[in-house]
Amino acid sequence: MKINKILVANRGEIALRVMRTAREMGIKTVAVYSEADRNAIHTRFADEAYFIGPPQSNQSYLLMDKILEVAKMSGADAIHPGYGFLSENAVFAEKVAAAGIKFIGPSAYSINMMGDKISAKQAAKNYHIPMVPGTDHAITDIAEAKAVAKKAGYPILIKASAGGGGKGMRVVNNEEELEEQMHRAMSEALSAFGNDAVFIEKFVTSPRHIEIQVLADDHGNVVYLFERECSIQRRHQKLVEEAPSAVVSPEMRKAMGESAVMVAKACNYSGAGTVEFLVDDQLNYYFLEMNTRLQVEHPVTEFITGLDLVREQILIAEGKALSFTQDDLRIHGHAIELRVTAEDPTNNFLPDIGKLITYRRPQGHGIRVDDGYEEGMDIPIYYDPLLAKLIVHAQTRELACKKMIRAIQDYQISGVATTLPFGTFVMQHEAFLSGNFDTKFIERYFTPEALQLHDEEASAIAAFLAARLMESEKSAETQSAIATQTTKSKWLERKRM
Repeated sequence: MKINKILVANRGEIALRVMRTAREMGIKTVAVYSEADRNAIHTRFADEAYFIGPPQSNQSYLLMDKILEVAKMSGADAIHPGYGFLSENAVFAEKVAAAGIKFIGPSAYSINMMGDKISAKQAAKNYHIPMVPGTDHAITDIAEAKAVAKKAGYPILIKASAGGGGKGMRVVNNEEELEEQMHRAMSEALSAFGNDAVFIEKFVTSPRHIEIQVLADDHGNVVYLFERECSIQRRHQKLVEEAPSAVVSPEMRKAMGESAVMVAKACNYSGAGTVEFLVDDQLNYYFLEMNTRLQVEHPVTEFITGLDLVREQILIAEGKALSFTQDDLRIHGHAIELRVTAEDPTNNFLPDIGKLITYRRPQGHGIRVDDGYEEGMDIPIYYDPLLAKLIVHAQTRELACKKMIRAIQDYQISGVATTLPFGTFVMQHEAFLSGNFDTKFIERYFTPEALQLHDEEASAIAAFLAARLMESEKSAETQSAIATQTTKSKWLERKRM
């Protein structure tokens, strides 16, 4: 099936990201937009754009039937969901297929199986993939929960089966806390996801979050595109991602990659997906979950493999087989991504909404900015505060860190607080540079005072360098004046002769 026109059921930088690849492939694009995004860049970039409702996402970007109506009206023969919104909604995938439109993503069956953490754990268990000790089924009985927790050993983690983003998640340190935290987790899960099912697993106290990118076609081919390190997080959401990981050996990479491939096969996966693992301080890895969509951090994988993952998604949706095998894939250099969000690192990373008074992107070799904003635009309060993804690529991890620092310095944003200063803090911190860090990086090392001290040190260094430069310039001017005077004197002396 040749895809001729894609409706992108999303907004901002990911909508633009998909549209650019589609345009390169000669495919027309359709944008949908809310009132808040009437003047957004993705609405101007697309070949066609359709208004779908008020700013609130549940009255616009989450309206399945409205989006399908636009798809039919525009003649789109495929829908790309991006990430977030409807990207992992099995009902939407089913409705798209029922309408005779191609869903650029996995089947509803795969989304259902991997979207529910309990069924995902059960599927992975059948392939003998390492699992965190705990339950692989929903649990509501307190007595059973206590027995499971005692066997796994405290602390334990209560997690919502349908959860994500830290909602419906509780750490329990002893048996006395268990009953209350169970009820809280179930209540929060029901409120957030309409499903109060929870399960229990051992809480890995100092874990790393490492994930494997997979690609699968409809011809039985599945490959892994190596790992991404995503351990630097706030509120269980990633801020800094890199590929490859500083601690993963070739042997561990192969083992994790093959486990990820088995997870994809367990749910008959098709398209681009990510299998996530927890890694403990002994570098043992455990299956966590599978995200059945494109990830925010996919550009770091694109940099180290040379592949366009959106292009591969579209080709797979057209029914084509992967044009490469696992043996064809190699890691080229090192890539790092910083999520540039409109959040204030000095105020617990709380959103800071406003107008972009200054907005100028960094440039140069190995620097990529995926964004959906420009100078003068307002940051809507209704959506994720992500402004851009700043990605760098270099031959080594050390060079990539240095390039990221330079790119952050060149990225000029005013009007809202951003995570740019935090990015510099990370790139210069000994724990990150050594690779000796985990998901508690912010908790252990970062404070507003540390950022302020870092800024003061950076200002002092900048002032010192500026003073040295001024001295050098003055010295050069003095030497130039002396040279000029000497030349003039010699010229006058020759003239008198």
